[in-house]
Amino acid sequence: MLELKLVEIKKPDEANVIIGQSHFIKTAEDLYEALVNSVPRIEFGVAFNEASGACKIRSEGNDLALKSLAEENCLNISAGHIFVILLKNAYPINVLNAIKNIPEVCNIYCATANPVQAILAVTEKGRGILGVIDGLIPQGVEDGSDISWRRNFLRKIGYKL
Repeated sequence: MLELKLVEIKKPDEANVIIGQSHFIKTAEDLYEALVNSVPRIEFGVAFNEASGACKIRSEGNDLALKSLAEENCLNISAGHIFVILLKNAYPINVLNAIKNIPEVCNIYCATANPVQAILAVTEKGRGILGVIDGLIPQGVEDGSDISWRRNFLRKIGYKL
């Protein structure tokens, strides 16, 4: 038996989401440490689906609303060894290398502010994320005014001189 399922990831409009796969009970604590050590004043919630033993959703964070929503997303996904991070006052680019350098992190599915849907495979043994739908369909190739907007935006948020 194989069923495909689509799960909408819930997040505040002003938040970013990172979804990944890990393999060890200490993931929630290690993600917490990586986040707080990467960006001052970052606000976040982390949840991790344990896939053996008690099979609990383990969570940490410094923002209770984001932590609760990360837990809800993990419950809705219900795939083992998946983690969800919701963050504010930082961009994924600020924390991704720190997250990828955690020894138990296996994969990052997405890191985005866009609407996200997780595509799941469901079998008699459990669930797994096959991939994600991240954002909307492209509306064409950028022109001169689009290039100017992009370059100005990057400077406005401090990523280019």
